[in-house]
Formats: sequence, structure tokens, C-alpha cells
Amino acid sequence: MLFNSLSFAIFLPVVFAIYWILPHKFRWILLLAASYWFYMSWHPEYIVLILFTTVVSYAAGIAMEKQSSAGRKKLILALACVASLGVLFFFKYFNFVSRSLARVLSCFGMPVDPIVLKFLLPVGISFYTFQTLSYVIDVYRGTVPAEHHFGRYATFVSFFPQLVAGPIERTNNLLPQIKEEHVFDYKGASHGLKLMAWGFFKKIVIADTVSRYTGSVFDNPQSYQGFALVLATLLFTLQIYCDFSGYSEIAKGSAELMGIRLMTNFKSPYFSASIREFWSRWHISLSTWFRDYVYIPLGGNRVGKPRKAFNLLLTFLVSGLWHGANWTFVVWGGIHGIAQILEDLFFPGKKGKEAKGIVRAIRVLVVFAFCSFAWIFFASDSIGDAFYVIGHAFDGIAAPIPYLRSGFTTLGVEKRSLFFFTISLGMLLLFDLRSMKTDVILAISKKKTFVRWTIYILFLLWMILNVPTTKTQEFIYFQF
Repeated sequence: MLFNSLSFAIFLPVVFAIYWILPHKFRWILLLAASYWFYMSWHPEYIVLILFTTVVSYAAGIAMEKQSSAGRKKLILALACVASLGVLFFFKYFNFVSRSLARVLSCFGMPVDPIVLKFLLPVGISFYTFQTLSYVIDVYRGTVPAEHHFGRYATFVSFFPQLVAGPIERTNNLLPQIKEEHVFDYKGASHGLKLMAWGFFKKIVIADTVSRYTGSVFDNPQSYQGFALVLATLLFTLQIYCDFSGYSEIAKGSAELMGIRLMTNFKSPYFSASIREFWSRWHISLSTWFRDYVYIPLGGNRVGKPRKAFNLLLTFLVSGLWHGANWTFVVWGGIHGIAQILEDLFFPGKKGKEAKGIVRAIRVLVVFAFCSFAWIFFASDSIGDAFYVIGHAFDGIAAPIPYLRSGFTTLGVEKRSLFFFTISLGMLLLFDLRSMKTDVILAISKKKTFVRWTIYILFLLWMILNVPTTKTQEFIYFQF
């Protein structure tokens, strides 16, 4: 079930109404049933995988709590991780490893046909797997107690707003909120609806609008050259941000309707003045997950510079692989890892946040350009396609005006569409810039009635006028 679909427009109000009618002790049942229904609207049979992961992690948590032996606890943790990651590997990485191994063997004169399994990748499997892994690791560390109520734990794992594309919630934030009694709060629900509206704006008005241009280029980059490739790269940089952060905000807003607050997943990342700052603002639930469960256990910053560089690079390579079973994602992660290593070498202790004025503006532009470059590998189907885009992006730049004009012409960008899109982009930039210091939605809500309702009405009208005529697009991160 897509957030940007008629079925969700019916589903959410029904769940919302029943949730607040029911007594507290029955609400987890509604949320669990609604979450399973939400997930099964794609492929009902894959609910078995969520149940398996839920049962394994739930049983592991209780078993570890009962053990006094550190060795046995570690064994239970290992078995739970192997079971959960085994399912993830089988469905997401088996074909990738099989094909990669076949290529390696062929390089040594041993050609073999790779074993390829034909099945769909379960939606959201990487997200709920990592959420359950964080639970069992935290129970093992003793930072959270094991949950004994299976129904509430299952609701924590499958909570529908963030089930298929995050944020990856931590036990100590989401699980207690599922257990506690909530009283309806008009301001909270109102804030949730407004946050959802902003998320839909980012997804539908910006991400879906540019998807037809980015899709045509990155599906067949060899058909394009010059500024068309640069323009598609810049548009994808906007698309991936608005698509994914839009989902996170719709998820966060939907949860707020039930009185539940999910973590903030994005904080104006394209206004970052360093790569380190970028990763403190981009997909925060994942970056902090890898920090806490991969980077720090490897030694983090507590080791020498060579080992720290290795820890950073390995963490980012694994993070890249988490995104998809393709070497393009590994290269994308590696590029960011190398960039952080170089930052630590040449700008030790400087995150860019202390820079002011023109210095910070220049750093922001450099980081944005770097991130846009790295997104080429993320968007491409193969490393060869990525290098084609890089190698041909500046063909014809010796004649700047024709170079720029040909890019817009080749992609079929009309002047009217460009004008309207520029206004929408300006709204996004102003919102994100202001969001670095305050909650924009809350600030608007505090304005006088006439002012805020004028803003709301104009915003909704602008959304309606700029809804793309193309069919509804899935969220990009559904494939991960």
C-alpha cells in the first residue's frame, strides 16, 4: 500500500478513528492488525518473513535475559543474528553473490553458470531486519530489557508508518510508546497532518515531477551526453532527497496521529558544510545504526589513525551494500567513506558547522557537488553506466550557451514547467534553510489565524496545480 494512493487515503482515517475509540488495552491489537494488513497489500505471503524475524528476535531477547552465562548470551545473540541476516541474505544478496562469484571464476578460466533464484525482493526487509537486530543487540548489552508481551513486540517490529522504509526505530523510543496510554492531542494530530502534507509535497510535486527525466537518462545513459547528463544528476540529487525524506515525514506525521513520535530522519542535509555533517543530517536512523552497531564495535575513534580509517571505510562499504545488491552501491558507500577519511586527515576536528557566511556557503556548495557526483553511482544500473555519465557529462562545454540549452532541449524540459518547478524548489530551499534553526510547521501554526490559513490554502492550491499527470510512483527506498 503506497502512502500516495487512494487505498491509504481510506486506510489511515479508518485506523485513526478506531484507534481513538478503542480503550488503551486494545490499541496494540488494532495497530498490529493494521500493520499486517498494510504490509500484506503488496504480497501477502511475505508476511511469513516478518513473523519469522519477529519470533526469532523475541525468543532470543527472552532467552538472553534468562541466561547468567556471558558465553551463552553471546551464542544466542549470534544465532539470532545469523537467522535474521540469513533471511536478508537469501532474498536480497544470493543472486548478487552468485553472479559475482561466477564472474570471478570466469576470470580464472573457470566459466560457470550462476545460480539465479527468481523471486521478488520483500518490501522493507532491510529496515525491519535492522530494527530487530538493534533490539537483540541492545538486550544483549543490557541497555534495554527483553519485551515479554509478544503482541506489543510484534507491533514494534511491524508498525505500519515506518515498516517498509523507516526510519529504523530504536527499542527505547518506539516500544515504550506502543505500551503507554495516549490521550488525544489536537495540536499533535494537527502537526502530524501538516508534516504529512509537506512530505507529500516533496514526494509528489518535486520527486515525482523530476522522475520522468532522471528515469529516462539513467535507464539508458548512452542515449544522452553533455549537460543532459549533468542536469539528470542534479535532478536525481533532488529526487532521492525529496522522495526519501518525504516518505519519512509522511511516516512521522502518520504516527503522530496516533500520539506516537518517530525519530527525525533528515535535517536539511544539503545545507551541510562537510561530509561528516552531511551524514549527521542524512538518513539519520541508518547512519546512527551503523555508528552504534558497526563503527563503534570495530573500535570507532578509540584507535590509531590507520585503524580508524579502516573502520570508517568498512562501515561505509557495508552501508552501501545495505542499500542494494549491486556494486554501484558499494562504490557509492566507498566514495563517502574515502571522503570522510580525507576530511579527518586534512581538516581534523572541523565539521564545517563553525564556518560562517561566505566560507560556509562555499563549503555547502562543494559538499552538494560532491554528493551529487556520488549519486551518479547510486542511480546507475552498472559501474560502466556511471563512468559513461561521468565521462560524457561535459561533452560540448567549450560552447557554454549551446551546451546548457541542449541539456534542457534533450530532456524535453518546457519553459512553463521549469518556471513552476523553480518556485517549488525555492519553497523547499527556504523551508530547509529555516528548519536548521526552528520547526517551520510549528512556527507557522503560531501565527495569526488569517496568516496561517492563507499559507495553508495557498500551499494546498499550489500542490493541486503541480501534481504530475504521470502515474503514481513508488518510493525509491521500497527497493531496499
